[in-house]
Formats: sequence, structure tokens, C-alpha cells
Amino acid sequence: MGRRSEAARLERDGYEPVLKHSRWCLLKRPENRTEKQTVKLAELLQYNLQNVRSHLQREDFQRFWEYTSPAWAGKFLEQWCTRTMRSKIEPMKKIAESLRKHRELILNWFRAKGTVSAGSVEGLNNKGKLTIRKAYGFRTYEAIEIALYHTLGKLPEPNFTHEFC
Repeated sequence: MGRRSEAARLERDGYEPVLKHSRWCLLKRPENRTEKQTVKLAELLQYNLQNVRSHLQREDFQRFWEYTSPAWAGKFLEQWCTRTMRSKIEPMKKIAESLRKHRELILNWFRAKGTVSAGSVEGLNNKGKLTIRKAYGFRTYEAIEIALYHTLGKLPEPNFTHEFC
């Protein structure tokens, strides 16, 4: 249930609109909140609302990035996912399932000690997608595979008997 739908439900049930104007104080990091947003968040923390609980879980997850050991980070990740799966917040449960599914790939960041930039990985992925899109008319998998090798591996192109102008 999103913030809007939960606010509408509270209003429908006759409660005061505590979630009104709370979007950014729930989404921002603590160091980026204004004083007004900090006060609003302190007010919200008094209620046991689904949005507040999901905010607290998100804030708790930020500790994950403070670990240096892949083993300890993995242990924290598993405990966080277990707690989240026990919560009754469906969107957070989806995130926990996704994190569990990609656990080993996420922990690779700790194994690489943060030396690999996500930007270079994204660039490589985009280059691969572009090559596959350019190879749209190819009829065999092998032809697409060769196109990927040539583009991503910068292999020499074969000599053709005919050159296209």
C-alpha cells in the first residue's frame, strides 16, 4: 500500500491526516532533510503505519553498505531479508525476494572492495544491448554472438571481397 492509499484509508476511517506532506521526509536521507522534515518525521514515528515501518526498514538497510567483509555483509543481508519477509509490507517483501535472488552478485561489490564502478558495468550493458539491437535481422544465434565479440572484445573485422560505400 502506497503512501497516498494509506493516507486515504486513514482519512476514510476518520483519523487525522498525519501522512499529508510527508513524502520527502520519508524518502530523503537524514543528512539531507530540512528541519521541518525532521520534525514531521519525528511526529510520524509515533504511529505504527505501514509507510513508517517501511521507512525504518529502508533506513536499517543502509547499515549494509558499512560492512567491509562479504561474509558479515551476507549475514546482515540474510537477517534483514528474513525480518522483511516477516513484515506484512508487500512492496518490501518483493525487494527482499529480489535481494535474495541476486545475493551473490550484490556481495561481489564487497569482494571487489568497491573498486568496480557501476558506471562501467552499465556502459558495458548498454553497449551489449545496442549491438544486439543492431543485429536484429540476423537469423542465427552464432551471428549475434560474433557481433558481440567484435563489438565488446574489439576483435578485428574480417576482410570482405566487397566494400559498401
